[in-house]
Amino acid sequence: MVVLRIMKEKHLMMQQLFKNRYSQFWQTIRKESTLCKQPPVLTLYTKDPCPLCDEALESLGPLLDQVTLEKVDITAPGNELLWKSYRYDIPVFHFNGKYLMKHRADLEIFKKALSEYFNT
Repeated sequence: MVVLRIMKEKHLMMQQLFKNRYSQFWQTIRKESTLCKQPPVLTLYTKDPCPLCDEALESLGPLLDQVTLEKVDITAPGNELLWKSYRYDIPVFHFNGKYLMKHRADLEIFKKALSEYFNT
């Protein structure tokens, strides 16, 4: 009886060990595959000066190292259409070419976009 109980406990311990190692293996594989992915592009439509844009970037600060940040000056020559579209809305953020948010940075929206990008 005692031997049988010890064998059951040993079997359960081996199952748990295998489960933990297997889980760690797949977590490592997922992490490495996201490391190989190109960082997403976060485009900030702005002008100089733009204190609201500076404030928005500051609020996203801790996560900006996960993206390639591109700033587009809507007042630059050739950006007349951007000026007409965004002059009352800056800062405007696009994530990989798609509209993300405007007026102020929302950290939760940004985190969600990063999560969706790196987990697909």
